[in-house]
Amino acid sequence: MSLPPNLLSAFVTVFVTIGPIETAVVFAALTAGVHRPERNSLAARSVMIAGVVLLLFALGGGAVLSLLHVSLPAFRVAGGVLLFLQALTLTFSNPGLSSINASETRDAQQAGDIAVFPLAFPLIAGPGSLAAVVLVMGRTETWFERTAVVFMVIACLAVTYVAMLASEALVRRLGQTGSDVVGRISGVLLAGLAVQFIFDGVRQAGLFAPI
Repeated sequence: MSLPPNLLSAFVTVFVTIGPIETAVVFAALTAGVHRPERNSLAARSVMIAGVVLLLFALGGGAVLSLLHVSLPAFRVAGGVLLFLQALTLTFSNPGLSSINASETRDAQQAGDIAVFPLAFPLIAGPGSLAAVVLVMGRTETWFERTAVVFMVIACLAVTYVAMLASEALVRRLGQTGSDVVGRISGVLLAGLAVQFIFDGVRQAGLFAPI
């Protein structure tokens, strides 16, 4: 049985915005010199915390938008713009919206637990991935599709966890060039999906008459 097109695009959107490869590369840099058991514990806790946040946004994002009187078409346009900006940063090999900047990297390298910040947020559950899960859940119409999206989020987090455990090997095999290639391909895919979200929001808002 083939996956419905909307669920396939949902999976790609969530996968690209979470960015398992990008996450693994940053994780390897932040945990350099840390003993493996502690690295594995950090990876597990950060993925679990990020998963809770992402699933809360996926399941409760629509209700929060209703309370704020923000229509789903409006959020689709705003979320599409946000994802498009992340696509541009990925395409041109700059740190994405779900990455961490230089000052955050310095803070993370100081003594302390980095499972919550910056690993869980904003590295895994960043602005891009949080917007993405709300957007893809907003496209669903049946309980089957909603359940499928939840399992997609869990699957992407599982891949992220495995990539974090194998981060040293990934960095050695891919190198900077390989990481850039993965990021640029992901950026191109995300750009198309982001523009589609914008088109959907504009059309559903009734701003333009159907052709």
